[in-house]
Amino acid sequence: MPARVHAIIVARPGSSARAQLLRTLDAVRSQTSPPAAVTLVLCGDATTARESETVAGTVEGIIEARATTSFAEAVELARPRVADGSAIWLLAQDTTPHPRALERLTGTLERSPSAAIIAPKLIATDNEREIVSLGVSMTTFGRSVELAAGELDQGQHDGMDDALGSDIRGILIRGEVRDALRPDAALAGADEGLDLGVRARLGGGRVVLAPSARISTSPDGPAALPGGASRRAFVRRLAQLHRRLAYAPAAAVPLHWLALLPLALWRSITHLIGKRPESVIPEWAAALTAMLRVTAVARSRAHIRSFRTSSWASIAPLRVTSTQLRRRLDDGHGSEGGAASELRFFSGGGAWAVLAALVVSIASFTTALAWPAIGGGGLLPLRETVSALWSDAAWGLRDVGVGLIGPADPFAAVIAVVGSLWPAAPSFALVLLWILALPFAVLGGWFAATRVTDRAGLRIFAGVAWAMAPTFLTALVDGRPAGVLVHLLLPWLFHAAAVAHRSWGAAGAASLLLAAVAACAPSLAPALALLWVVAIGITLGTAQFRGAGRLLWLPLPAALLFAPLVFWQLAHGTPLALLGDPGLIWAGPQASADAAGRLVIATGFPTTDLAGWMAVAPAPVGVWAPLLCAPIALLALASAVAPRWRAGIVLLVVALAGATTAFLAVGITVSSAQGTPVPIWPGAGLSLAWIGVVGAALVTLDTALTLQRIRVFATAVAAVALVICAVPALSAFHTDRSVLTNGPVSTLPAYVAAQAAGDKPISTLVLTPQNDGALAVDVAWGASDTLGTQSTMMSTAVEPQGSDLSSLAVDLLSARDFDAPGELAAQGISYVLLAQLPGGEGDQARALRTTAVTAIDQRPGFVHAGTTDRGVLWRLEADVAEPEALTAAQQGTARLVITLQLLVVFAALLLSVPTRASRRAARAQSRIVGRAAEEPLILPRHAEEGDDDVAGIAEVTVPTVATGELEETISDDPMIGVETPDDASADDAAADPEPTDDAPGEDTRPGEDEMPSEDTMPSEDRMPDEDTTPRDATVDHAEADDTPPSDRPTEEDKR
Repeated sequence: MPARVHAIIVARPGSSARAQLLRTLDAVRSQTSPPAAVTLVLCGDATTARESETVAGTVEGIIEARATTSFAEAVELARPRVADGSAIWLLAQDTTPHPRALERLTGTLERSPSAAIIAPKLIATDNEREIVSLGVSMTTFGRSVELAAGELDQGQHDGMDDALGSDIRGILIRGEVRDALRPDAALAGADEGLDLGVRARLGGGRVVLAPSARISTSPDGPAALPGGASRRAFVRRLAQLHRRLAYAPAAAVPLHWLALLPLALWRSITHLIGKRPESVIPEWAAALTAMLRVTAVARSRAHIRSFRTSSWASIAPLRVTSTQLRRRLDDGHGSEGGAASELRFFSGGGAWAVLAALVVSIASFTTALAWPAIGGGGLLPLRETVSALWSDAAWGLRDVGVGLIGPADPFAAVIAVVGSLWPAAPSFALVLLWILALPFAVLGGWFAATRVTDRAGLRIFAGVAWAMAPTFLTALVDGRPAGVLVHLLLPWLFHAAAVAHRSWGAAGAASLLLAAVAACAPSLAPALALLWVVAIGITLGTAQFRGAGRLLWLPLPAALLFAPLVFWQLAHGTPLALLGDPGLIWAGPQASADAAGRLVIATGFPTTDLAGWMAVAPAPVGVWAPLLCAPIALLALASAVAPRWRAGIVLLVVALAGATTAFLAVGITVSSAQGTPVPIWPGAGLSLAWIGVVGAALVTLDTALTLQRIRVFATAVAAVALVICAVPALSAFHTDRSVLTNGPVSTLPAYVAAQAAGDKPISTLVLTPQNDGALAVDVAWGASDTLGTQSTMMSTAVEPQGSDLSSLAVDLLSARDFDAPGELAAQGISYVLLAQLPGGEGDQARALRTTAVTAIDQRPGFVHAGTTDRGVLWRLEADVAEPEALTAAQQGTARLVITLQLLVVFAALLLSVPTRASRRAARAQSRIVGRAAEEPLILPRHAEEGDDDVAGIAEVTVPTVATGELEETISDDPMIGVETPDDASADDAAADPEPTDDAPGEDTRPGEDEMPSEDTMPSEDRMPDEDTTPRDATVDHAEADDTPPSDRPTEEDKR
């Protein structure tokens, strides 16, 4: 005899919800075997439902509940109206059963005496061929796993009849166990059906699937998961943690409870590695909520205990194993299958270009290989130990001046990274940087070019053009480490930032590179901020909202690194000082702020010597050197009318932003070197402008010059002109026109360096007579002045910072009788050095030096230590005071600043770590950014013809769809103007296996929201036979087809 069925329908008020409810009620009435009774629970105002004749004619009662009532709570409200022995059919407003659904559910219930729950096949309302859910299981560690979801229904799962659990929507619960199997409201709307299935199995029952019973469902009903990704992640994680505490043995519950926060920390790390930063906050919220719901856990454990008759081993066979999960995740293509195009770094000649640049660099800086350190210009030695390098990068007592406490320049962190690459002798890392600068520049330029062109020849041209930039070569010859570093970092920033909206991996890498670039050149911050706003506007304009969210992350690491310095400068009333150059302030040659100087900057040169041309060529010839940059400039301007004009205009905006920065920088003076005002170095702005110029020139060469001969000729002319322009700078080292020197290892006399070996806290008062009769006063800590200890707090100060030693220094050289050794020792001074002016001393400086030597020699307590090439040295006989320790408040500030900065940098590092899935997702998309729909696609004829600039390629124009079907945008997605999987989150769709729940050793597989279905994963029997290569991919036909070229069918044969 068929079981008596009582249907419980849970609904919420609303216009669309009312239509869904009426459709569901109509479907319930149309059942071939209708339920004996129907109870409607409305979570909200039920007035409209009570007045509806349709509703009144179907239901036996209406229960009005609070709007916040969950599905489980609503079912519990209706249970008293269910007659004894009646089975319960759980429905929602959005669950529309097919006419024979209940008949088949009850039939299965009758045929399965051991069945406690019968679960239907849920299908999508808008596509009845798509399976929404059919059976649920869980892993060893409790993560729920859909057995079939998001697949095309071809009857492939109709043979399934046993499962651990199911979706709660549409299930039929046997009347004899309905009191024991009540949905747990503590699960917050997730895994309710799975929990019922586990409890049924523990009570000796089963969950039987009835695939023939079909119920259409929508994703917005009261029994569905929340709509937002973060809210969905929260309820899923909370349900999992609640089930873990409810299922664990009593003795293990306290251990699980104590492990909730450590697990949240671990899973936050794995979320970042898996490129799911939006899940971090829900992870912590779920952990904290689960810790506080002790009563709910106790109640759930009591329900399980009251019904349990079987052991937990009874559910083990129905769990999903790690092997089964791997099989579900395997796409059959390895780690990088389905790539749109190969990088071709080696086969395309990029490696040879880098090797050639290394040979040129070694030839240009031959003797530098034997130097222990490099000096001259703005170069200084580095600390002797790696720990000291990183100490200089932290908030605290600064090793400049006396008693100066505050933030470090972010540039100190960049120097710490460079020095850490050669921990045995950090100063030698700068030597290696100078030797490898040219090949690194070619490498960076080559990779940046991959965002603009697929042609190997043009990529090599970009690498050469970037390495031959006049501003870069000038920084190398003049010894400007910040200028060199910013030029080396900018192409990598371009490479990552151009696709930062596509994936969290690119966004994480771009954020770190942006912070490093801003640290090396704070003057670029306004231009970079402008370009960031433009990028967000373009992304929002193409409706890529998830991509815009990723772009919002980009400035966060830089903002936190600069925040302490920003507060410091604002507190001292010097906000403009934030633009000051970091490192050693050097009054070296650079273009002036007058019309002539700005004209030089407009030609791409940061100094008036035009990268050495004014020194090696007669003046009438040297002044024409900027014409050598004209070919690439003309090519860049032509990009505005090229087929890919949108990308060309964006790159020209980048060039304009950089040029404007350089123009303004030379007119801003916020730093000084020994009393001499020094304007901001314009080379950083010119480097930014140069990347826009080179990129725009590539757009023209790649798309506008369609004839091969013309393209090859234009490329050759521009490349040869730039190489000729670079000759004077590359030969400057061998013709004594460079300021680079061998060392010094220390800027102090060897005696002091020996006493301060190992970065001991020994300070030296350095007095330097100036040619105008003034006296420069400085304090050097340790064995030397170092690059990482320099601080813009001192170089941009408008008043003395820390302890003012200027009066004490003047008194030292005067005739005033006072305890000079005692007062100096009280400030922590151990030595006094009367240094020589680097550029040679004038009469006033020599007179002041003579007076100073006489005055100090006559004072008691000063021991003459000798005259060195660094100057005259005295040692103090007094007991030197130890540097004052930080106060408790200062230590707290230091810990807070360091912790916040490390957290955001660590998060960015985790996001930027490439994974198997992130590499696969990146390679599945075009590397080219901003390719236009009407742009011809160049395809190589043969495998050996990797580039038409090298071996001659036939142009094949790929037909494009009608403009009405394809909106042309400036987006960099493979399908121009079409929402791509990126905005369904390409990194989420191809995300790595989700990190573990419990410990590093656990299985790391996605949760339900990331779990790919079997139907959606490529398999051998579903691989397409036809070519599905994106239209913007560069296809190597020889790799795609093993048929010899001579045997392949021609177009005429195909027709």
